[in-house]
Order: sequence, then structure tokens, then C-alpha cells
Amino acid sequence: MKTYIGTKIIEAEPEKRGEETGFKVRYPDGYVSWSPTQPFEDAYQSTDAMSFGHAVELMKRGERVARKGWNGKGMFIALNFGSHDFGDDPAPELIEGIPSALFNEGDKGTVTRLPSFMMRTASGATLNGWLASQSDMLARDWQLVGE
Repeated sequence: MKTYIGTKIIEAEPEKRGEETGFKVRYPDGYVSWSPTQPFEDAYQSTDAMSFGHAVELMKRGERVARKGWNGKGMFIALNFGSHDFGDDPAPELIEGIPSALFNEGDKGTVTRLPSFMMRTASGATLNGWLASQSDMLARDWQLVGE
């Protein structure tokens, strides 16, 4: 027997069935089911109180996330998916955002920017590369931005 782990983004609302409390669950494909409270709470986290792992999964889907305790209004983290610059002879000075000092004489071909986390700072006009601290990775106060 194998063990599985997964991440689904669902909508749910409390619903009683007779005397038993639980949740009516709607999946992205429209399927609707019902789950008793304890199995539901064991399987799902609200998008306003997530682990870092769930926040990363949302960022992989193009969403923005933030910690509840961050002081700066409008701050969030998003995934920069990376990019490629193609060319037979890309002149380093023509590849926007990449300093020529990063190239060797005669470099040719494709330049790849790897995916990375980016933070929108409180000023709103600045994006900065971002690394998670141990506190960030262990926190359970990550929230989906825009809800």
C-alpha cells in the first residue's frame, strides 16, 4: 500500500446532517460532497491560516500570499516563474536586467532566469528577491492575498 499527500483548493461551508456537524464541500470541477467536521479539519486549512507549504502550492498556481503579522500594508510574496532570452549572439548589454559582468567574452545562446520568490514591499513600487526564514517556513499564519 502507498501513502499519498495532496493539495486541493476547495470551497466549503458548515452544514449539519441530522445531529452530525460537518462541511458541504465544492471541488473545482463542480463536484459537491459532505465531510464530517474532524476529517475535514484534518485535511484542509483555511486560506487565511495556512502553512508555508500550502502557501508555496498557491504561489505555484500564480497566487499571492503574505504573513498576517507583516507590518507593511500591501506587502506580499509571489513566484517569479523565470524566463528565457534566446538568440544566436545575445549581447549582454541588450538582455534587460542582467549585468554584463555576469557574462564571459563570447557567451552565446540562451540566457535562463530561474524561478524565484519575489516580495512586493510596503512602498508598492519595489519588488525584491525574497528568502524564507525558519520562522516563515514554520509559521501557520500565511494567507491568500486578494480574498
